[in-house]
Amino acid sequence: MSKIVRLSALTFLLAGFVVPVTAQEDLGRALTVTRLQATPSSVVLTRGESVRFTVTAFDASGNVVDVPIRIGGAFRGVRYEDGRLTAVAPGEYQIVATVALPPDANRRPPSIEVPVRVNWPAVERVEISPEPGTLYEGTTILHEATAYHADGSSRPDAAFEWRSADPSVASVDRYGYVRGEGTGTTTIAATFQGVTAQKEYQVEPLTATRLDIVGGEDEVRTGDVQNLSAVARDDRGLVVDGVPVTWTLAFKPAEGIIAPSAPGQIIDGKVVADVPGVYTVMASAGPVTANRRFTVVKRDVIQRVSVVGHGRQTTHYTSDLWVFEGVDGRDYALTGARQAPNHAFVWDVTDPSNIFKTDSVQIDARSINDVKASPDGRYAVLSREGASNRRNGVVILDLADPAHPTIASTFDGNGLTGGVHNVYATNDYLFALAGGDKYVILDLRDIYNPKYVSEYNHPDSRIHDLWIHDGVAYSAEWETGVVAVDVGNGRWGGSIENPKLIGVYPIPTGRTHAVFPYVSESSGRFYLFVGDEIVSRQGLAWEGNGPDHRQAYDPETGRGGYPRATSGYIQILDMTDPEKPEMVARYEVSEYGTHNIWVENDILYQAYYEGGMRLVDVSGELMGNLYTQGREIAVYKANDPLGWIPNSAAAWSVIPHKGHIFFSDISSGLWSVKLEPRDRPVM
Repeated sequence: MSKIVRLSALTFLLAGFVVPVTAQEDLGRALTVTRLQATPSSVVLTRGESVRFTVTAFDASGNVVDVPIRIGGAFRGVRYEDGRLTAVAPGEYQIVATVALPPDANRRPPSIEVPVRVNWPAVERVEISPEPGTLYEGTTILHEATAYHADGSSRPDAAFEWRSADPSVASVDRYGYVRGEGTGTTTIAATFQGVTAQKEYQVEPLTATRLDIVGGEDEVRTGDVQNLSAVARDDRGLVVDGVPVTWTLAFKPAEGIIAPSAPGQIIDGKVVADVPGVYTVMASAGPVTANRRFTVVKRDVIQRVSVVGHGRQTTHYTSDLWVFEGVDGRDYALTGARQAPNHAFVWDVTDPSNIFKTDSVQIDARSINDVKASPDGRYAVLSREGASNRRNGVVILDLADPAHPTIASTFDGNGLTGGVHNVYATNDYLFALAGGDKYVILDLRDIYNPKYVSEYNHPDSRIHDLWIHDGVAYSAEWETGVVAVDVGNGRWGGSIENPKLIGVYPIPTGRTHAVFPYVSESSGRFYLFVGDEIVSRQGLAWEGNGPDHRQAYDPETGRGGYPRATSGYIQILDMTDPEKPEMVARYEVSEYGTHNIWVENDILYQAYYEGGMRLVDVSGELMGNLYTQGREIAVYKANDPLGWIPNSAAAWSVIPHKGHIFFSDISSGLWSVKLEPRDRPVM
């Protein structure tokens, strides 16, 4: 969210956003500024606290100068609103305030650095959560401890001190593994910052004398999940309930595999293999053990991809893509743009080998980041950012003649003024992001008269994307993670007029950018594919071309430009029980970073920025890293020598449509490709 707020002597911008065009008189006054003064000069806050913050400009005589000032840095750690800094994430940061000078000033602009430290709040309580099972003599159970603050949030990476009241009955190590050493009663405790939680145990003798491993197949492919279970029995063959089992995995690689990578993983009897070979699963409960072996073969899903057509763009940065069947029965694609003269483009893709523009739509916007069409092809939406009058919102297009859309209406009220980055369209309603802060729901049954219905704004959270499935809105909210809201399902009391929060699931990377819900055709499980966006590789061995090695693209000569350097990956949540989501898998290609997502017919269609368009087999139950399991079907990088930035692949969105695959590439426009049948030799 960006806000421009006049603070007596300045204009203050939230970090990371662009300063508006400055009036000539402002630039003239800026040349008189010799120093800046921040109040306070340093900031120390506890997360959730706020403080009033101002920066004032002075000339050489000590007079206050009223000029715009740019504030940068620390946007992930602190938030600015209504003249106050609010602490968001613990850490140490630097806020940099700078006066905007004219381009020909020939001197460094006056600036000031303000150190900011955000501390964690005090811990109020600690809770211990053991894995399922009964603690018998000789068995082990893992315990997780969580420290909570007064607001209900938890402390990440808390280092607990574990102890047992009687180690001869049960011992505990620094990781929370509790082992029954003898029979009797004892108490296990976990302490963090002086706050303690306890759990009592009555350790009983273990009567089990054997384990049986059941389930699974004798031969599977890499990436196939084996669901195994262990049954404990006593001397009479009777089942002993609640015996905790420890699982381990060993393997012998297939012939010809030298120095194999990690073979796979096993969690509570679920096994997935990344490398072909013979696998041995071992289960143990104290002195009782069992083994189970099976063979894993190569997944072998690679297919050739052939280029069918290309709608080249050489004058601007291509953004989002939407492909749909028009009401006239022909197929069309919409593409957005940045650095184009306020245009979105309409393409006829009925013949994917002959893609051609039918029209363009010009609107007042610096960026048309997102484009969508309703499922029935009745209307389309262009998101708008950077409007000259600073009233952004959305532009609704009438698709009665889909080759030549006309503007039906605009809507820029209810917070949409600040800029719309993404939208989601249904036949009757539009969900539009408002300034990265919330989403607004509009009634579009009459596209010439859109009406405000309701909105949802998650507290202390920035939103980037959302997708609707079965009356539930799943939104990608950066550091917050995924937020699920009932917007018509009804199970949680929500409706389109009255959205209700279902739950929040934090994502490990804290860069939650895109979401896509999908019910697996082969397993029946409901998965949520969640993508990062990190337009940086800072701290990694390959950080990309630094500022000293970047050449700006020159549209006159067609020279310059440089490849993006991104990171981040796809995380996959099992949402079959939406109240108990579980992170189960990921798709990570470590050299690149992800962008938009589409999943259909058990294939993940992934735009992976400079990693290109990538297709991944997501059939069956998912677990582990899909990349290392050989699930990739095809990869295509659009290195176009005549592109806006030549030979610089940067896939933005991928959408399958009627047997073809369409994707937009930042550097080179719109592409159509096709998977070749598997009966063709794979090279």
